Amino acid sequence: MPTLDEILEALERASEFDELQSISEIVRDFFSIDHINYHWVSSSSSPYVCGTHSKAWIARYHEKEYLRVDPVIQGCFQRFHPVDWKRLDWSGKAARALQADAIAHGVGTQGYSVPIRGPNGQFALFTLNHTCSDEEWADFMRRNRCNFLLIAHYFNQKALEFEPERAPELAQSLSPREIDAMTLLAMGYSRAQVAETLSISEHTLRVYIESARYKLGAVNTTNAVARALSRGLIVI
Repeated sequence: MPTLDEILEALERASEFDELQSISEIVRDFFSIDHINYHWVSSSSSPYVCGTHSKAWIARYHEKEYLRVDPVIQGCFQRFHPVDWKRLDWSGKAARALQADAIAHGVGTQGYSVPIRGPNGQFALFTLNHTCSDEEWADFMRRNRCNFLLIAHYFNQKALEFEPERAPELAQSLSPREIDAMTLLAMGYSRAQVAETLSISEHTLRVYIESARYKLGAVNTTNAVARALSRGLIVI
């Protein structure tokens, strides 16, 4: 098993994305836990992800658009310090459904995520995930928190190096109606619920969403919501 210094040196030497994937598996084994995951929420195209979660769960997460209702994403965006998942609000129906689905796909019951912000509105999460008791988890985090924070920032620094073509993005302001629509979507409302709340037709809502998506340079609605959140254009 490599030492922490050897892991950090491997991260510094990494020259392509596949190496980050391999190192994430080494980090998982180093900490003797279930999963490690790096998730760049506001990447310039599709979300930029590496880690040890199953491909089935990653596909499921995007298929169900869990980004819109994930308490980890929402909770970490509102904070600058690391977040233990137990401190997040999982009381909502959508959040509980996501949690049950995640556990069924092998995601652990305990989690700890570091929110990381970077240039051009970058917002990323580095997450440690495991199944154990609350007491075991608390003891584990007391012993490993500092090393985990260090590795998280090394991962993020390398991810930034791998996307050097990212140019500063010109900010375009959203209209009040576009902000309303994107905010409600970020809160987990369906399109029908958003239209009803704003007293507009779903056709009109689609116009607002597409306009916001174009201004944000997003590939789809989920990506548009993530970009609006990461740039501070909407606040939950």
